[in-house]
Amino acid sequence: MLITAREGDLGNGLKVRRVLPYAKRRMVGPFVFFDHAGPVTLPPEAVRAADVRPHPHIGLSTMSYLLSGEIVHRDSLGVVQRIRPAEVNWMTAGRGISHSERFEHPASFAGGGLELMQFWVALPELDEECEPTFTHYGSEALPVIERPGLHCRVLAGEAMGQRSAVRTSSPLFCAHVALSAGTRFTLDGVYPEQAVYVARGAIASGGQTAEPGQLMVFNQGADEVLAEQDSVLMLLGGEPVGPRHIFWNFVSSRPERIEQAKADWRAGRIPLPLDDHDEFIPLPG
Repeated sequence: MLITAREGDLGNGLKVRRVLPYAKRRMVGPFVFFDHAGPVTLPPEAVRAADVRPHPHIGLSTMSYLLSGEIVHRDSLGVVQRIRPAEVNWMTAGRGISHSERFEHPASFAGGGLELMQFWVALPELDEECEPTFTHYGSEALPVIERPGLHCRVLAGEAMGQRSAVRTSSPLFCAHVALSAGTRFTLDGVYPEQAVYVARGAIASGGQTAEPGQLMVFNQGADEVLAEQDSVLMLLGGEPVGPRHIFWNFVSSRPERIEQAKADWRAGRIPLPLDDHDEFIPLPG
């Protein structure tokens, strides 16, 4: 299956490509949401308006990975953490957490503009109500594979024989790959669901081509991928955890839990970040 991301605008100059969920493919493994934001450069006067104000999550882990730029994360656990390229922010919402993502000029737009890969990973049913946690992983925790024409950083799980130190709640993998034109590599085929997203360039596999903003979803197997151009890719997949309901920033195996989360946010029962509590995003509608 080939999925073409939908173009979206978060407002104030922040444009995204929304890859998952997709009408005919809601998830790939446990990955239930995937946005590719940017690259974007904003003038100093526009930065404050583009900030992502405090908002809640339940039932998932978020993984934030930057190709360029910088973001300041604050959450209701009291964590304040900068994330830069080649690092991973892994936040597990469990029963409920709130966080903000703030930008600073010029650091947030360094290196060609802010470019973010944002993933949501659905938690297994037994972990959906776990205590919320946050862990930052520096580049030393993310192994790098170098081969002729290939550079791969393993962000989570295992890929190409290397395992990331990122702790996950279910079997999955995610990797950032740069390929030179004409280079081939083979997906490991360890997991029943896997996909390759094209951020830049073009790839081909099984007689089909994927271009920027497209996700090529594979059946289980050791599929070969060819870079038709110099390409930047995101690999992802894993073991399915079952269908999930999504409303706004809430993910759950149970629709009634989504309704409870709505009521909790309206009533202020999900705390705001300790260092960022003067404003928040209201429940849609």
